[in-house]
Amino acid sequence: MGSQSPSVRFRKVQSFQTDYAHTTITQYESERSGMQVIVADRDGPKVNGYFTLATEIFDDSGAPHTLEHLVFMGSKSYHYKGLLDKLASRAYGSTNAWTATDHTAYTLETAGWEGFAQILPVYLEHLIVPTITDAACLTEVHHINGEGNDAGVVYSEMQGVQYTSTELMDIKARRLLYPENVGFRYETGGMMEALRVLAPEKIRSFHRAMYQPRNMCVIIVGEVNHEHLLSIMDQFEESVKDDLPPLNAPFKRPWIESAQPPPLKATTIETVEFPEEDESTGDMVVGFFGPNCTDQIETTALNVLMTYLCGSSVAVLENVMVEQEELASSISYWWDSRPNTVIWLQPTGVATEKLAFVEKRLISLLKEVASKSLDMSYMNECIQRERRQVKAQAEESESFYSTNIITDYLFGSRDGSTLKDLASLKEYDILEKWTDEQWRAFLRKWIADAHHISILGKPSLVLAKKLKEDEAARIEKRKQELGDEGLQKLAQRLDDAKKQNEVEIPASLLEEWQVPPVESIHFIKSQTARSGLARSLGIHENSAQEAVDKALPGSPLFVQFEDVRTNFVHLAVHVGTSNVPVEYKPLLSIFSDNFFNTPIQRNGKRVPFEEVVMELEKDTVSYTLDAGSRFGDSESFLIRLQVEPEKYATAIEWIRTMMFDSVFDVTRLKAGIAKQLADIPEAKRDGRVMTNEVEMSIHNEASSMLVAKRTLVKAVYLRRLKKLLEKDPDAVLARFEELRKSLFTFDNLRILVTADISNSKLPDPVKTWDILSKSLDTHVETISPIVKPHTLLNNEGRNPGSVGATIVPIRAIDSSYSISSGKGLTSFSDPAVPALLVALQYLETVEGTLWNAVRGNGLAYGAYFGKELDGGYLHFKVYRSPLASKAIVAARDAITALVNGTVDFEKPMIEGAISQLVMGMADEQATMATAAVQNYIISVVRGLEPDYNIKMLAQVRTVTVEDIKQAMKTWLLPLFEPGKSNVVVCCAHAMVENLEKEFQTMGYKTQVKQLSDFGDDYGLEAPEGEENGDHDEDEDEDDEDGSEGSEGSEGSDISVEE
Repeated sequence: MGSQSPSVRFRKVQSFQTDYAHTTITQYESERSGMQVIVADRDGPKVNGYFTLATEIFDDSGAPHTLEHLVFMGSKSYHYKGLLDKLASRAYGSTNAWTATDHTAYTLETAGWEGFAQILPVYLEHLIVPTITDAACLTEVHHINGEGNDAGVVYSEMQGVQYTSTELMDIKARRLLYPENVGFRYETGGMMEALRVLAPEKIRSFHRAMYQPRNMCVIIVGEVNHEHLLSIMDQFEESVKDDLPPLNAPFKRPWIESAQPPPLKATTIETVEFPEEDESTGDMVVGFFGPNCTDQIETTALNVLMTYLCGSSVAVLENVMVEQEELASSISYWWDSRPNTVIWLQPTGVATEKLAFVEKRLISLLKEVASKSLDMSYMNECIQRERRQVKAQAEESESFYSTNIITDYLFGSRDGSTLKDLASLKEYDILEKWTDEQWRAFLRKWIADAHHISILGKPSLVLAKKLKEDEAARIEKRKQELGDEGLQKLAQRLDDAKKQNEVEIPASLLEEWQVPPVESIHFIKSQTARSGLARSLGIHENSAQEAVDKALPGSPLFVQFEDVRTNFVHLAVHVGTSNVPVEYKPLLSIFSDNFFNTPIQRNGKRVPFEEVVMELEKDTVSYTLDAGSRFGDSESFLIRLQVEPEKYATAIEWIRTMMFDSVFDVTRLKAGIAKQLADIPEAKRDGRVMTNEVEMSIHNEASSMLVAKRTLVKAVYLRRLKKLLEKDPDAVLARFEELRKSLFTFDNLRILVTADISNSKLPDPVKTWDILSKSLDTHVETISPIVKPHTLLNNEGRNPGSVGATIVPIRAIDSSYSISSGKGLTSFSDPAVPALLVALQYLETVEGTLWNAVRGNGLAYGAYFGKELDGGYLHFKVYRSPLASKAIVAARDAITALVNGTVDFEKPMIEGAISQLVMGMADEQATMATAAVQNYIISVVRGLEPDYNIKMLAQVRTVTVEDIKQAMKTWLLPLFEPGKSNVVVCCAHAMVENLEKEFQTMGYKTQVKQLSDFGDDYGLEAPEGEENGDHDEDEDEDDEDGSEGSEGSEGSDISVEE
């Protein structure tokens, strides 16, 4: 770690250990500039940096958001766009950034400290002294192109969100909560009309005011060499000292030395229309001002109270409004950290005509809760559960530290006194002593008796049409005013700007930064031990296996243990679905949701589901039923529990109970079906999701679990199941019992236990599993094989090309999304793997081939390959494109140029591609628990040698340019070749004709289909007398409906640099 050098002008403010996780937090401050550096030291291969600036503005210009893009365009010493990204990709790293209302954060993520240290000073220079040229502002922020349309990276991004329900409601809420002199009122991402007139000088002026070292905190989480860090920081400050304002220059600390919002004087309920064809389901949010985010006790109380109110299916709001009254599909909650926090409640999946009623019901229910005694035993459980979950987050997630430190830097005391609150969890001890009256007083003060604002979001087809017509008219008017000559001038101006921006980075410059040795990365080592049928995979000589072998023997269940330093036990039961009859596969989505939310039989008595959930919450840190794809096996699911070591046996008893003693209950199943049906309209508005679903439908067998669980299957199947449940409940219950029988058999269960085994923190690791075995037939000698994904392809999937291009219009999405499918590898051991991995990574490098060909030319927001190495297929995906066909052609031509030698391969980019593969390995092993899962995936799921990754890294380093060309020619170019590939596009209605023409020009045959063409009833017939038994009145089944799902970001946080 090293001691602090006396010449360094950074003083140590404080250093302390957290008493709930293996982490030390150290705070430094520059005596020269006031910049803060805060390090959270924790073990692991990843080093994560968050360079955070408090950014405050009093308009919707979007200046904060524009800088998030512009700083990557070059700095005082390096006038090259994309240099940062190219350096990061060589040093096992990546960059990113986001703009929130109250701060802008720039991230640097690397495998190992050496790579991080290399890039840090260059990155900081880009932040403090960027070039911000007129040319960069033109391409990155806003311009009018030669066709008269508005474009620019920032503008296009905001165009994608400005008229979504989330954004329209958020803006209305801000305007009601905050007066004009408070920065939280404004859209820091930028409103389109403001971005169109935003001048470069305004952006520069904002940068001068906010991007000062004294307004910046460098937060680093990982294994850090402090002496080296402080030396880098000191040299950096020395290099920019002439560009910094003196410390005694006037400066107002954003948010803290600014006006604060007045309390709400009255409750306001307003309706906001948003453009949408399907008018059946609306949106709503309800907001209250809350306590100061730096008050540790009050904000922790708020977290506990929200968990009590709506944290699970037994919490009062969820239980009454979702489970009993079926008014919503869920009640979400979150709060914005501010000097006056804002508490948000959001009922989802609410029928449009019931919005006002549901808002009233929510408020009356809150008042009702506050008027009666609370369930203090459950409140206490919520406190304990919150504490356990915080401990788990601190162990598993670097963002636990970054989020808390960012909030403290923005709003806490700069002397470190509020940061010190992170040292312990003593606030939970205080809350344990709170009485019923204290909790109710807290609830009344901030929520039940407080004024609030409610925004009811109402879908409107009329508005959708009007916005389109108005926009078309605005562009047409502009074209007329500009004329051909004016448009040509704008096109020329844009070309000139692009040329100024796209100065090639000399390879010699990039090579000044050496690629750090892989040995500098400290990968987490997890020891594997095995018992029962798992021993057939081989056993290792290590302390974990010794501990398992010495322990009391148990049943022959397949159990793999992973031994890591952790305070918890992570259990995963990996359950295959290949034995489930095909006609029952669509039941799995309801079965999954119902698994932990259903009554059980115990000692001859029925225990209601509310009690089951309460007990589960009491005994675990977390419990969930997850998709098997998290373990690299999409044809399975995972029963996962995280517990403290003393609850090991209790957790196994819960697994056995939920498998065999749970009761399929008609009321619970009805509630589950209603919730999933309510969520279908929103899912069908998501272009990316629907493109995936159509592609699966064309290329995979119906027996595949992924195909059976699609939204488009649910739209038909669940409606019929709902009617059958009303008409013949016993028939439905019998199906679920058959499903259970086909799943929970001895030969269909593989178990992963992750714990601190060498240090004897797990009592009876093997014998305890007898609790589960007693309910299984253990007279089985072999385990069912894991299904290989390539075996789930249908004939078209195995030999794509005969379908051509399938175009599916979805009304109200303004973009297009595509997937091109071709033949791929079927094994991780295929000799073609190393070259293909390098080829894919080379193409996808930030500021590399695909980036420049597609994103750089404004042809799509993203373009990338699906990297399945054993699926038998390869995918090329285009995300959010003005016309996907153009992006596909641009990608094809760029790859062809590399293959035929027209464009040379760049050595630094090949090194960057290999570094990114190393980074991918570090990502997979970023925490103790994920390192354990990776061992399981490699050995159990993929059947590979334990050192597969290390050997693969050695192999990718020997890949030549010729190997890469061959991989591109053999595997990637066929993805763009008619007859060898198929394409699926989901798009706006207005794009259909153009897409058809362009695909036909490429040589593809085309077909236009509707989403409804890709549904499937899996043999579940419509009730008698109802030919169209799937059409509920509450949903317009035109199936052309939908609008692009917003890329889930809370409030107006915008994350861009993908």
